[in-house]
Amino acid sequence: MEFRIADTFQDSLAKLTGEEQKVAKTSAFDLQLNPISHGLQMHKITESKDKNFWSVRVSRDIRIIVHKTEASLLLCYIDHHDSAYDWAKRRRIETHPKTGAAQLVEVREMVQEVFVPVQMEMPAAAPARPVPPKQPFAAMTADDLLSYGVPEEWLADVRAATEDTILDIADHLPAEAKESVLALAVGEKPPVSNPIAAGEDPFEHPDAQRRFRVMHNVEELERALDFPWDRWTVFLHPAQRELVERSYNGPARVSGSAGTGKTIVALHRAVFLARSNPDSRVLLTTFSDILANALRVKLRRLVSNEPQLAERIDVDAIGAVAERLYDRHFRKRTVADRAEVRSIIGEASKSVSGHKFSDSFLLSEWEQIVDARQLTRWEEYRDAPRLGRKTRLAEPQRRQLWSIFEQVNATLPTQQLMTTSAMFTRLGARLAGEPLPYDYIVVDEAQDIGVAELRFLATFGAGHPNGLFFAGDLGQRIFQQPFSWKALGVDIRGRSRTLRINYRTSHQIRMQADRLLGPNVSDVDENVEDRRGTVSVFNGAEPHIREFKNQDAESAAVGEWVLERVADGVAPHEVAVFVRSEKEISRAVAALEAAELPYRVLDDRVDTVSGQVSISTMHLAKGLEFRAVAVMACDDDVIPSQERIEAITDGADLTEVYETERHLLYVACTRARDYLLVTSGELRSEFLDDLRQG
Repeated sequence: MEFRIADTFQDSLAKLTGEEQKVAKTSAFDLQLNPISHGLQMHKITESKDKNFWSVRVSRDIRIIVHKTEASLLLCYIDHHDSAYDWAKRRRIETHPKTGAAQLVEVREMVQEVFVPVQMEMPAAAPARPVPPKQPFAAMTADDLLSYGVPEEWLADVRAATEDTILDIADHLPAEAKESVLALAVGEKPPVSNPIAAGEDPFEHPDAQRRFRVMHNVEELERALDFPWDRWTVFLHPAQRELVERSYNGPARVSGSAGTGKTIVALHRAVFLARSNPDSRVLLTTFSDILANALRVKLRRLVSNEPQLAERIDVDAIGAVAERLYDRHFRKRTVADRAEVRSIIGEASKSVSGHKFSDSFLLSEWEQIVDARQLTRWEEYRDAPRLGRKTRLAEPQRRQLWSIFEQVNATLPTQQLMTTSAMFTRLGARLAGEPLPYDYIVVDEAQDIGVAELRFLATFGAGHPNGLFFAGDLGQRIFQQPFSWKALGVDIRGRSRTLRINYRTSHQIRMQADRLLGPNVSDVDENVEDRRGTVSVFNGAEPHIREFKNQDAESAAVGEWVLERVADGVAPHEVAVFVRSEKEISRAVAALEAAELPYRVLDDRVDTVSGQVSISTMHLAKGLEFRAVAVMACDDDVIPSQERIEAITDGADLTEVYETERHLLYVACTRARDYLLVTSGELRSEFLDDLRQG
């Protein structure tokens, strides 16, 4: 007898208390070890439309709903007695008549909602009749809708749906049907679900495997139940699986807006490569230690029952990898920090008279052009493309700048210092003719990988199939200036794909946050990421954008909002308050102290604590997610950062500042799953006006 678990079981398990989850897991393990044990109190649910639904007693009030046949036992749902039985009465498992996929279908006649929009009675004096809402599916045939996985008994509801009711109806459909009708509603044409051959197991259909999975042993089940929110450890969307398992003849990149599962694809890709190539070593990397730590935790969850496989996957920030390899091949290095480089540049600039460049401009020009590309001769700097650097420089100005940078290049070695870019460059040259330590490299948050890092990565994997795989979102680029990947030997043209299913963020929050960005984003090499057609798989509360007269009023309101979320059942550690920089942290602290709630200000380890609300800067928000997020202090002089604006010496550079500041606010807003509040405590940022538009 095959033992399966449904994604609905994981979802419902996560909603129980810690003690209830413990006893539930014990019962689940007992069912897997002996599904016909007489010690398990099982009762057939006669009121259900599906006669294969049974209840299993976990405790006096907790019941597991299973679907039991001669061939399999499926864990479907768990809840308190009455709620569990009610769930089972309203559902059945059936094979879709067209696709052949096993589906968990809500029984139409048991659903209480009425999907007919209420028509407001017009005043007698009004001559005009109200315009009826559009019905985007009215012209579609039943066969068309069946090809997208819509169950037969829901065809009439979908065809009659309007723009006002489609979200409610979609919530009652199986995942593949829900995603398709929502995409169709916004004008996209999603792929149809390919049918399986007659006689094949309906649970083997790709659409079925995204919600039902066989648990082969206790260790596999234990992993699935230990982290019920992390459904990706068990279930993978067919579009994600296709990208994970595809063979690429060169560097490849997967993109998508926040919440579409890019990191999940990167994790599964690393595991797939290691599993498919038993003698290989795989590097899973990203641009910061913070994000590398988060990846390490997620990978442990994914392969906790395969220690030998995990040993062949290294997870580290790209800088840490380079430092380790450098120490192995060269003597110990002393890397200059930013303050030391700034000081050296400042001293060099004093010896060049007549220039009008600010210290901040000199530092950024050095970091983004000279040091990043390791330019050592005047001719190299003169001819270097300055993509992303909006300030135009005539040749005489470049000569002035080079006279400064030439001194910096000469001073660093005399002080026995080197930059991180120099370390990457020297190490890449050394390794170019040697056996490489990694067969495959997977890079997460690739949009913030720098020039020197990418050139270094190209040394490893750009020249052979499947060597380099990138995951990232140009709309979340907040640390790096744009530059050409192709010019550095990493050409992803024709091997770039976009994910469009958002799992993390509700439809309402995603729609609001997307107003900060355009419909598509392109890189320097003209690879376009089309953000249109992205679909969120669940609904949530409408986000709130509020402006207050002063900071005290803002803090009081944010504190009250957090208390309301806790009253709604959101645990304190599932709540975060984000601000633009360290300067605004005190405003977030004031809000939580006013609410008398425990809190933790996150540092570079971004360790959240159970029972405490998290406070963080927006830059540390990368890789995090919470059920409820408040983004505070969005004032006119805070975001975009007034300091960054004042440091600009050429008006053309404003575009880049505004773009990355928008991305930063977008990152903060899209950490929210169910609830979002965005506030200002003084004159509001212009970005809040953009958020309100729609």
